[in-house]
Amino acid sequence: MKFPKIILLALPFLAIMSCQESGPKDFLLEKDQCDNCKMTITDLTYATELITEKGRVYKFDDISCMTMYENSEADKVKNSKKYVINAPTGKFLELPKATLITGGSIKSPMGGNTQAFENKEAAQKAAATLGASIIN
Repeated sequence: MKFPKIILLALPFLAIMSCQESGPKDFLLEKDQCDNCKMTITDLTYATELITEKGRVYKFDDISCMTMYENSEADKVKNSKKYVINAPTGKFLELPKATLITGGSIKSPMGGNTQAFENKEAAQKAAATLGASIIN
């Protein structure tokens, strides 16, 4: 039995597509724009990402922008994964696993004034130092 040529041509493409990462994508500071307010993302500490079920990545300069976008595009972002940046390390962290602090001397790009921490003790120390409150 012979395979149609189209199947043979599609195999390398399918192999490449199956190897792509499905998690968050690195930010290009000073180049990426917030998908909500359209400001250029300049500070990694406050950046967030939302990835839809279909794999579309939305980038935000502030957790408040991600929240506003979620509220205005609820159908588009239903069942999406949300990522924040762990303030001490600059690495991605799933939002449900994060401890958030807000207020005090924290000043984020769009006034959300919120930072994320993977470690609750680190969040408590930072909150005490910054005069902030723990959200969760």
